[in-house]
Amino acid sequence: MRARIARGMGQLGLLLMPALVVSTPVNLLPFGLLLLASTLLVPGLLWDARRDAGPTVKVLALLMLAVLAGGVVSMLLFEHGFRDVDNRSRFFVMPWIALWVCALDLRLRWLWRGALVGLVLVFVLSLRQVLGGAPRAELFTNAIVLADIVVMLLVLALFCRPHGVRGWAWGLPALALGCAALVLTGSRGALLALLAVFLVMALSLRWRTLRLRLLILAAMLGVAGVALVAVPELRQQVRLTELQNDVRRLEHGDTDSSAGARVERLQVAWDTFVDHPLTGVGVGHFDTAMQRLPECRDDPMEPRCHLGHAHNDLAEWGATQGAPGALLLLAVYGVPLWLFLWLHRRSGRSTFRGPAAAGVMIVVSYILCGLTQSMFAHQITASFYASIVGALAGLSRLEALRHQRRLSAAAAPDAA
Repeated sequence: MRARIARGMGQLGLLLMPALVVSTPVNLLPFGLLLLASTLLVPGLLWDARRDAGPTVKVLALLMLAVLAGGVVSMLLFEHGFRDVDNRSRFFVMPWIALWVCALDLRLRWLWRGALVGLVLVFVLSLRQVLGGAPRAELFTNAIVLADIVVMLLVLALFCRPHGVRGWAWGLPALALGCAALVLTGSRGALLALLAVFLVMALSLRWRTLRLRLLILAAMLGVAGVALVAVPELRQQVRLTELQNDVRRLEHGDTDSSAGARVERLQVAWDTFVDHPLTGVGVGHFDTAMQRLPECRDDPMEPRCHLGHAHNDLAEWGATQGAPGALLLLAVYGVPLWLFLWLHRRSGRSTFRGPAAAGVMIVVSYILCGLTQSMFAHQITASFYASIVGALAGLSRLEALRHQRRLSAAAAPDAA
């Protein structure tokens, strides 16, 4: 009875994780409570599952320890408080969630359903916010974080589709909702990740020829481009005119713009890395590096001096933790990417679908979004990465084990 209750709580947790991550102010709190309650209900199941989940959980546990160790060392070196490394502590749940998924034998379809619910909620709430007079949809975070998470929900909706569910029937509405929500956020940083999702989808579809699939992708992108050029309101919403103005101002040495501020912060991060190549200036203290600018020293209230991060993953980790931080970031993305590719090869799937494929695309999307945003400087994106990587790793491990058992069962009659 306890196992059945715990499993039901686990399935609900998988649904609520993507459904509520940005559509409610509580974010991942309901998922976290269900994770904790179901774990305490059947701790023996998690202990017994360590054998089947072993390799996957061990890899994630080592990554978790490395991230936590880097944060603790930085905290001790600079005598900062735990609050400064709080976002890095979210990695603690990554191996736990993977083991939890394996122990409760959870199903991928609940994560997929949660992603669809999340896309619907985000679109409806974003549309309501913009129609209510807001210049950009932000919901309960900021527009950039919202756009980045929308791309992640799209990845789950497109790559986690269960067997027997028609792709076009659910994929096209999910794409439409996700793209519409992205336009409402007015964020440009997530567009590169969205393009990567489109490209992988086109290359992996089992429909006619590769050439035809690429032509369809090109046609879709062409229609989107024409719409941006022809509809001024749409062009204004995605801030293309603003980007053109920012570039012109940068050419004249004016960095007081959105794009200019990013270039300025990259330069500050590089100079800080050169000055402190081994330690950086401390996790969570990129604003300290900004004090090298005369404008920040002369005017302590200057807004662009207090954004709290570098708006770029590599710049952020390198400036705040030096070369060890840069290497650690490569591990944060590289280790799960390798793990998901390894698990996908053992999944028995003939197409690039399923939890391991979704894991690959989540990591790739985070990398691309991290070019214009510090993904681990925000509680939502840091927590979601740790949670979704753990969940998809556990689901991928279960799929690989099921495939291995099918092969063993098929080989048994032949051996007899």
